[in-house]
Amino acid sequence: MLDPRRIVVLAAIALLALGPGTAVASPAKPKPSGVARAAQPPPLPPAPVEPLPPPKIYLFRGAMGPIFSTGMDRLEEKLTKAGFSANVYEFTICRWIGDRAIASYKESPAPIVLIGHSMGGLCSVVISEMAAKENIPISLVIAIDPAHATGDVPLNVERFINIFLSDSVLGGGDVVAVPGYRGHYASYDLKENARVSHINIEKSDEIHRQIVEMVTRLPRIPPQTQTDAVPLRYLVPADTLVELWDSGVRLPVRRGDTLESIAAANRVPLWTLAQSNSLPENAQLTPGQTIIVPRHLSPPEPTAAMATPPPAQRK
Repeated sequence: MLDPRRIVVLAAIALLALGPGTAVASPAKPKPSGVARAAQPPPLPPAPVEPLPPPKIYLFRGAMGPIFSTGMDRLEEKLTKAGFSANVYEFTICRWIGDRAIASYKESPAPIVLIGHSMGGLCSVVISEMAAKENIPISLVIAIDPAHATGDVPLNVERFINIFLSDSVLGGGDVVAVPGYRGHYASYDLKENARVSHINIEKSDEIHRQIVEMVTRLPRIPPQTQTDAVPLRYLVPADTLVELWDSGVRLPVRRGDTLESIAAANRVPLWTLAQSNSLPENAQLTPGQTIIVPRHLSPPEPTAAMATPPPAQRK
C-alpha cells in the first residue's frame, strides 16, 4: 500500500509536468432537462408603403370634342371635385400637352394619368410613347373607344384599360400592348350593348365613378409585381355593367372547386372566368390547374379565392 505522503509527491510532480498556467478542466455540469429556450423576438412588421404624390390627370376630347366628347368635361369636373389636378384638352394640341406633362414630371415627379376619348384615346398613347423616350413612367392610361389608328401600349405604361366598341367606325381601336409588355392590361369590348355608341360611351356615370375611385386608390396601393399580371380581354355581355378590373391573376384550383364557386368566392361574374380561361361555365376543373381571375388595383389574397377549404389531415 502506497504511503499517503508519496501520493502527494507524485501528484505534485504530475502538475509540474503539465507546465505553468495550464488549467485543469472540471467535469461539465449536466444541463437540466426540460429547460425551454428563450423566446425569439417576433419579426418586425414591414414598413408601411409611402403614398405617392397625388397624380396629375390629363384628359383629351375627340374630334369636335366640345360637341361629341362632353363626357370628358363631366369627368374632369368629378375628378377636380375629388381633389385632383385634372384638366381636359383638345387632341389637336396633343404633343404640346405631352411636352408640358414631361416637363412637369421632371420638375416635380408625380404619377401621370392619361384619359382620352376617340382621337383623345390615340393622343393618350402618343404621349405615353413620348414619355417612354424620356424614361418617364405613365401610371395609368384609359382609352375610351379610341381611333383605329391608335398605336400599341408602350412598355413604360404601368396600367392600361381600353373600353371600346369593336364595330365602331369612329372609334373601335382594339389597342394591344407591344411585345414584352409586363404591365397591367384590361380590354373591354362593349359592342353587344345596343345602348352604347361612340358618342355616349364616354358619358357613362358608372364608368366615371369607377375611374374616380381607381385614381383615388392609385397613390395608396402597395407595389404589385408585374410578373404575375395576366392581361384581360373581354367581350362584355349585353346589358351588363362594365367593371374595370386592373388585370388578372392566376390562382390554383383545389379539390371541389368549380368556376361558379371560384367566381362567388372572388365576387366576380361567372362569365369573366369562362372567357378568361376559354372554358364553358360548367367546365370540370382539376385540382392543381390554374384559373385566371380578374382583380382590382389591390389584388385579393390567393387563399381568398378558394371556395372549398382544404381537406382535413388524417391523424
